[in-house]
Amino acid sequence: MSTSRKPVEVKSPARTRARPARMGALASLPVFFQLEARKVLLVGGSDAAAWKAELLAATGAEVHVYADGALDPAMEKLLDSGSVKGSFVHHARPWSAESFNDVALAVCDAETDGEAQAFFCAAKTAGVPVNVIDNPPFCEFQFGSIVNRSPVVIGISTNGVAPILGQAIRRRIETLLPDALTGWAGLAGKVRAMVMDRLAPGPQRRRFWERFTDLAFSGKEAPEVDGEVRELVDHTGMNQGAGEGRVTLVGAGPGSAELLTLKAVRALQGADVILFDDLIADEVLELARREARRMLVGKRGGRESCRQEDINDLMVDLAKKGKNVVRLKSGDPMIFGRAGEEIRRLKDEGIEVSVVPGVTAASAMASELGVSLTHRDHAQAVRFVTGHSRWGELPKSVDWRGLSDPATTTVFYMGGRMAGRIATRLIAEGREASTPVTVMAGITREGEKRWSGTLLDLEVGVQSLDTSEPVLIAVGEVFGELQEVAPKLQSIAASA
Repeated sequence: MSTSRKPVEVKSPARTRARPARMGALASLPVFFQLEARKVLLVGGSDAAAWKAELLAATGAEVHVYADGALDPAMEKLLDSGSVKGSFVHHARPWSAESFNDVALAVCDAETDGEAQAFFCAAKTAGVPVNVIDNPPFCEFQFGSIVNRSPVVIGISTNGVAPILGQAIRRRIETLLPDALTGWAGLAGKVRAMVMDRLAPGPQRRRFWERFTDLAFSGKEAPEVDGEVRELVDHTGMNQGAGEGRVTLVGAGPGSAELLTLKAVRALQGADVILFDDLIADEVLELARREARRMLVGKRGGRESCRQEDINDLMVDLAKKGKNVVRLKSGDPMIFGRAGEEIRRLKDEGIEVSVVPGVTAASAMASELGVSLTHRDHAQAVRFVTGHSRWGELPKSVDWRGLSDPATTTVFYMGGRMAGRIATRLIAEGREASTPVTVMAGITREGEKRWSGTLLDLEVGVQSLDTSEPVLIAVGEVFGELQEVAPKLQSIAASA
């Protein structure tokens, strides 16, 4: 039997770590330069110069292009078509010292280092920030890679040392930001005054902006101010008073922070208090906002654990004090996570509660093994079953005869201590003793362990893992190929 403990606040490593007295070293200073209606000097008629001219004009700048020779087709087309926001002035002559008068920035596509040095020196004399394209020694600033969801603009710089890496980072960010974010960002500026006027500081306003952000990342187009957003402001004010909090049950997945959903990350970053289980990895907690309190409320079979009643009481107490609480659970909250008990208690208290699903351990196990739990040649059903009852025995209400069906893949959660009894019961109900079985512990975590064998050897296999991590037992013909691979893996490991 496990003994009870009280929830305890835990300081995150980031909060307890000594903070540096100064900002860490920066390769360059990231700034956002306002160029609307300002004059910019650009020298060159090449394709590279055309790209910089288009970029500068997109900010609303008046770009003066000095090019006395033949223009690249890209530059000719740009000068003919104009800019989406700014303007171009073409000077069909070489640049001179007077070209720098009243300009905010100077950019040049120089053909030689001599020309680059002359332009650089002229700009320095005029006191104008200068960039010579693809020639770092003559650059006071770099353009970097840009993700454009204006008014949201993200600049990425590797200080010229790894441009391909910068482009890869930009592509990754691009996939995270829907195109519709542009409209939502503009809308945020329009409704800001309304939110400040009608919603109280603290939880009410934060709740509005969290819901607003969820909509912004939904892919939906931004509505008009007088429509959906005004209703959202009213709804927030009516449903979450200035002193009222809420609870969000969040699935943290099996371990790795990379398996968190974007919605889970946003919930962590909006939490005032996080109540987390023993199995939550530090890397997951580090995604929460720095100011959030972190409280360990773990429950582990056979170990000192927090009582569910104490956790429920704590959630209710915090929410009634106006806190936004995240109940962070490993895996998925709705699968063997006691979410039903927590949701019922919160609703009985009139507290708003929502759920963010997570990757359940069985799905992560299948992914790690490269095995489909419902491979059509072997299984037409899959079942998730608890490995023990609340009294520490095999669950009596489970349809054990149904689990003996050879066309069913069965995954037992938290079944380590019951491994021998599980095997004995399944065999007694008709499951072949030679049925393939795979056992895993610490799925997706450092030190992950696994064993593959047959149902007959299940108990010995679990004991061989020698782990304190929760054990997942998967039974079914879909794991047959792993029996053939396992001896090879063991021999490779032995010879390494």
